[in-house]
Amino acid sequence: MPTQLQPLFDGLGSIFNSPIVQLSIKAIALYFVALWLAAAYWAFRDLQSRTDNPIAPYLGAAFIVIATPVLFPFAIVVYRIVRPQERLGEVYERNLAEEALLAEVDAIHHCPTCARRVNDEWIICPTCRTRLNRVCPNCSRLVGLDWSLCAWCGKDFERREVAAIEPLPGTIDPRVAARDDRPSAVRTSVRSPRSGLTRSGSSNAAAMPASDPLPEH
Repeated sequence: MPTQLQPLFDGLGSIFNSPIVQLSIKAIALYFVALWLAAAYWAFRDLQSRTDNPIAPYLGAAFIVIATPVLFPFAIVVYRIVRPQERLGEVYERNLAEEALLAEVDAIHHCPTCARRVNDEWIICPTCRTRLNRVCPNCSRLVGLDWSLCAWCGKDFERREVAAIEPLPGTIDPRVAARDDRPSAVRTSVRSPRSGLTRSGSSNAAAMPASDPLPEH
């Protein structure tokens, strides 16, 4: 060693041997160790918020711990490159936004044939003339084509109304005749609306001989 550099090395040695410098070096080393462990913990918590895999956070933290306090900055750079880009909360919010958008699109009524946008109160699509709704014959409100009854008045569309049959004048209601289980002799004694005589009386009169209107001389 040259004699000219000996005083310089002696001065540097005295500086590093100073208690203040030794304490500063230890503090810096302790700071790097704390930063190294904090980086491993940060990677663990960061992966917990970005993936559902329970093993991935431990692998990320172990990767930074293995890098040692000297190389852990490079491990952090590699970790930021390979980690998932979105957090679970961001993915959840994005899915909610997509579902809300789809629900809004589904709320807009479209024609099932031409897929054009139609109004809720339209009965027929003006583009392809597809029937969209129908009118309740009871309350005149719009109802769906697949409704089995009216939600406004309760009319049942599947039950058909039986039309009342009005009997003609001078005839017997067939429904009354079907329910009548009386004997035929009693039914024939019903008065005729035109002649005013009973049917049994008219038959007896027809059986009696007619009297001569002129007296015998």
